[in-house]
Amino acid sequence: MDAKAASRAGATASAISRGRSEAASATWPEAGSACRRGAPAVLPFGALEQHGPHLPLSTDTIMAAWLSEKVADAVDGWLLPAMPLGNTSANDGFPGTVSLSFDTVRAIATDVGRSLARSGFPCLIIVNGDWGNRAALGQASRDLAVGGWPVLVVDYPGLAEVASAVCETPAAGAGFYHADEVETSVVLALHPELVHMERAVASYPLMPATLGSTPTDLARLSPSGVFGDPRTAAATKGRAILDALADRAIGLARSFLSDVAAMGDGDPTAVPPPAP
Repeated sequence: MDAKAASRAGATASAISRGRSEAASATWPEAGSACRRGAPAVLPFGALEQHGPHLPLSTDTIMAAWLSEKVADAVDGWLLPAMPLGNTSANDGFPGTVSLSFDTVRAIATDVGRSLARSGFPCLIIVNGDWGNRAALGQASRDLAVGGWPVLVVDYPGLAEVASAVCETPAAGAGFYHADEVETSVVLALHPELVHMERAVASYPLMPATLGSTPTDLARLSPSGVFGDPRTAAATKGRAILDALADRAIGLARSFLSDVAAMGDGDPTAVPPPAP
């Protein structure tokens, strides 16, 4: 078994319970040690976008960062700093939203993956916090797979089922949770000091059938930026949602690492650049 194959095998063997290593506070020799033990890299990918008058612009990044910590703890991962910007042009009508293009999100994820692969990390788990990033991150994972370097993108697995079981109010649209009871409860559980419940309002705008299929200006649909009813949110609900999401995400990560350990060796430097 060569060094790269051994590193991949270690990606599963290491998931016994060493706990996460945080890249931001580590030294390069510590990074080398993480590579040698086959630690999977974990990247939280968030966004900076409006979440109504009561939630912070960083809501998606907060959620992705927390879930990434839980995944990294469970699989002894190499936790990278959260990416705080994403592809969120649908919210450009609200001040404070900062959006990256599809190509930029794809390029960031691909470049991060290639750099990690060159260092010797066996694989990457991206925990995505925003719907707008999904297509670009999916394409980046396919770009990296061309060279045989595996990437898992985690998108809040089972959220619709969990929300239905925990929340009192319906979603504004199928699978659409934005500044509503779900997200407000989660931020109340993680950072209650950032939530302004006195400003929370309900909004159930008419959702076009083409939502998600064509570019949509969300400010035209909901001037408040709220989709749903956040007024019944509670930290206890947020904790229940987070715990359920963590269980499912960890299960996905462990299954992924089992697959990684069974893979043959690839050449991550063969990953082509994004198409112009």
